[in-house]
Amino acid sequence: MVPADLLRPLRLAPVLSVSLALMTACSRPPRPVPEHPTAKSSVARALPRLGYTLQAGAFAKVENVARFSESLQAQGLEAAYYASGEGLYRVRFGDFPTKEKARAQGEVLRAAGVIEAFWVVAPDGSAPTASGPIRIRPTDERGLRASLVESARGYLGVPYLFGGTTERGFDCSGLTGAVYRLNGMRLPRSSQAQFQAGSPVDLDQARAGDLLFFAMGGGDRVSHVGLYLGQGSFIHAPRSGQGIRQDQLSDRYYRKVFVGARSYL
Repeated sequence: MVPADLLRPLRLAPVLSVSLALMTACSRPPRPVPEHPTAKSSVARALPRLGYTLQAGAFAKVENVARFSESLQAQGLEAAYYASGEGLYRVRFGDFPTKEKARAQGEVLRAAGVIEAFWVVAPDGSAPTASGPIRIRPTDERGLRASLVESARGYLGVPYLFGGTTERGFDCSGLTGAVYRLNGMRLPRSSQAQFQAGSPVDLDQARAGDLLFFAMGGGDRVSHVGLYLGQGSFIHAPRSGQGIRQDQLSDRYYRKVFVGARSYL
């Protein structure tokens, strides 16, 4: 059970401000289907959309919110944690087809002492708060791409953390998965699965919010992913011991290990 002093109801801030998340690590997956650099797709493969989710927690330390998120993951509840503009960390978790089912799960967790308060968040991102609804996710592609970039920028400088107790760290596919999740879409867990789920786009046709994939170990084995910001820049979680950062595809190393770009919108 999470200590009561780590959870308390506070005013919610916009979810698309500084964001943090918890997902699985980038691994060494099976060898992917070879990339065709000139292949284009006029229609991206649609990602599953999230239903109603729950929001809970107000943590002063990222280690505590990471530990709480890990406990939710252990209960089979997909979770993404992020930092509000107030400097407090909060968690979004679950995926429920109706508001009633989301609320029922929240009541179960409250009765068990896991949380003291929760909010049901609608698929459009809205939830009642003391100061009015939180920012609603845009439905048009241009607005959604801008929101993905805004969410990703919130991760800059975030250290590697996984439950606050291990060295495994905040991994690359966890970052991209959380950014998409906080914008109402569910990406697969691993970098390889994310690569396979998207529609190929040429690099010169890639747009902000698309994902870029790399074979860090050489060859064409996808093992790393970052979110494209446009103008040759991307945000990614490089490796343990380094914070999430922005880099340029013009860097000789990244150009050498680049495998391909994928779109999901």
